Amino acid sequence: MPEIQHIAPRDGDVLVLVGTTKGAFLFRTDAGRGRWERGGPHFPGSAVNAMAYDGRAGRTRIWAGPQSMHWGGLLRSSDDFGRSWTNPEEANVKFPEGTDAALKQIWQIIPGREDEPEKLYCGVEPAALFVSKDAGATWNLEERLWNHPQRPKWEPGGGGLCLHTILLDPDHPARMRVAVSTAGMYVTEDEGTTWRPSNQGVRAQFLPEPYPEFGQCVHKVVQSKERPERMFLQNHWGLYRSDDRGETWTDVANGVPSDFGFPISIHPRDPDSAWIIPLESDVFRCTPEGKLRVYRTRDAGGSWQAMTSGLPQENAFETVLRDAMATDSLEPAGVYFGTRTGKLFGSADEGNTWSVIADGLPPIVAVKTARVSMARGA
Repeated sequence: MPEIQHIAPRDGDVLVLVGTTKGAFLFRTDAGRGRWERGGPHFPGSAVNAMAYDGRAGRTRIWAGPQSMHWGGLLRSSDDFGRSWTNPEEANVKFPEGTDAALKQIWQIIPGREDEPEKLYCGVEPAALFVSKDAGATWNLEERLWNHPQRPKWEPGGGGLCLHTILLDPDHPARMRVAVSTAGMYVTEDEGTTWRPSNQGVRAQFLPEPYPEFGQCVHKVVQSKERPERMFLQNHWGLYRSDDRGETWTDVANGVPSDFGFPISIHPRDPDSAWIIPLESDVFRCTPEGKLRVYRTRDAGGSWQAMTSGLPQENAFETVLRDAMATDSLEPAGVYFGTRTGKLFGSADEGNTWSVIADGLPPIVAVKTARVSMARGA
């Protein structure tokens, strides 16, 4: 087994959590974001498709969802930045008896709101939402979404039938949106009592009816914390913006080389700014023309500019997956993404310039960020 290195974060440090097909890695830097320290590999040999950081209620807790050979997806956590991890003897996220389903993979881990520090959410495959109300000790299936009358018609996408995005509305505690490949987006406004599709204007060109009520292959959705009505969506084909919390969507693929892609990130403060990484097509899922370009909008999708400084522009046939891009909360905002060839890139100036944080990692499938606060944490 490889020797595991450990990081020692300090107050104010930036963390970048990286999940790969062969384990997880933790990166830390100070607020200058000039030099990086690497920890890992954690769970070597296991695919880690979901990671999260929970800094609520004085915690410094990292969550990961490695694949177990015996139990499928497991949730494991560390309160000491990876020096030790919980190790459940059996699956802690599992379908109840009678659902005729078995957990295949954990795709998303989301801490609840600041005023509900014991609540966490988990999106899995087959597509389902789990909720914990005791800081991850126990998990329960959101049965009303699982038993939705449209569910029998949901079809798996290329990555399986997975619930990969969970958006907690900053203004309304009872409102939440989830995205499922390939069912589209669903919203609850009564804390899960009822769910309805919310895909008006999103195209499903692979279906006989291109604008169905549900069945879209949504790749990723992001929501502004400063202006929650502003959202961006990267579809299987199509790039969209919503100005009414996802009730309706407008195509904003203006000047991008392709409206096919996976990741999308939004600025932590400016609702008009977002970043995408287009891919050639659903047949050739690599960067167009062999150029690794991050496209940024600062006018809510009215236009997009290629950000290339420090990125390879020849023979760079890279792929960046749906959860492999994230932003930090600093000023200016940092942007990070990982590729299927194991390269981790970072920008400390909102994408104007880029540098390689790490190379030679296993294929990267998840990138998450956090800011450490030792004043509240351990």
